[in-house]
Amino acid sequence: MIARLDLAPLDGITKRVFRRVWHARFGGADRCFIPFISPTDQHVITPRDRRELESDGLPLVPQVMAKQAADFVWAAEALADMGYEEVNLNLGCPSGTVTAKGKGSGLLMDPDRLDRFLDQVFSGTRVPVSVKTRLGYNVPEEFPRLLEIFNRYPIACLTVHPRVRPEKYRGAVHMDQFALAMEESRNPVCYNGDLTSVASVRALETRFPNLHAAMIGRGAIADPALFRRLQGGPAATKEELQSFTRELYQAYQEFYAQAAPDGQAAPASQRMKEVWFYLIHLFENGQRLGGRMRRSRGPRAYEELEDQIFQELDLLDAPQGELA
Repeated sequence: MIARLDLAPLDGITKRVFRRVWHARFGGADRCFIPFISPTDQHVITPRDRRELESDGLPLVPQVMAKQAADFVWAAEALADMGYEEVNLNLGCPSGTVTAKGKGSGLLMDPDRLDRFLDQVFSGTRVPVSVKTRLGYNVPEEFPRLLEIFNRYPIACLTVHPRVRPEKYRGAVHMDQFALAMEESRNPVCYNGDLTSVASVRALETRFPNLHAAMIGRGAIADPALFRRLQGGPAATKEELQSFTRELYQAYQEFYAQAAPDGQAAPASQRMKEVWFYLIHLFENGQRLGGRMRRSRGPRAYEELEDQIFQELDLLDAPQGELA
């Protein structure tokens, strides 16, 4: 059995509002990763980031994305002062606007520079540092060189998403390269990628019985009860999911009301549409209403479509279709 199950950081979704409601309703993750903060050379934690870093009693690990090692070291030390016992380095984000700045998976394009970056990080921080990475910047064959570099440092846990930057979250994962990580990594290894059902996690456990951890992101949005099910609990009912989405929608409205008292429903419905981009895959023949929801405008249209989904569609045992 996998020793630890982590909730992945999905920027725009698994932020504080979502984490609080999801954890209270379903939970089951051993740790929740906070979507990345990106420190500047001014070395200031913004009010927005500080709000996201409130733990609310949840087991959290903050993720940091930086181009310069000095900025990461500063952020790691600041987070240690806030009481965090681990900081995660984001080497996985494939966004073009991120990689063009040399951040996220952009750091993977120059292994020598990455080596210097990690040397400064691990010589300059007192808090344990974990790493979330892809196999490479362009092709999977870059991974052996990267793994050689990772093995030089005491990484708290190496989370590997077995795709490269251009693949983003589509297409088959490269399990042969992940097997190399399992065979040759000197650090604990965590798997991330396309875990959307109990069966997919059990298959991973069977293939890699010594796997330290698994990180689940999109699969846990598509099936909010997935972590609970992995621990032997029940699947979500339609009534439970409807209560969850209504509470989450209300929580988003309350959050946005702080900034725009007269317009909180509009951004709240937009956030919910992002959740439904994944959640619709748990409903049989959900593509039609899911497409209408993506194209909808305004809170009223969103609310009507959500009611229609719960009234007309049946639940599946596991999400279907590509979650990307």
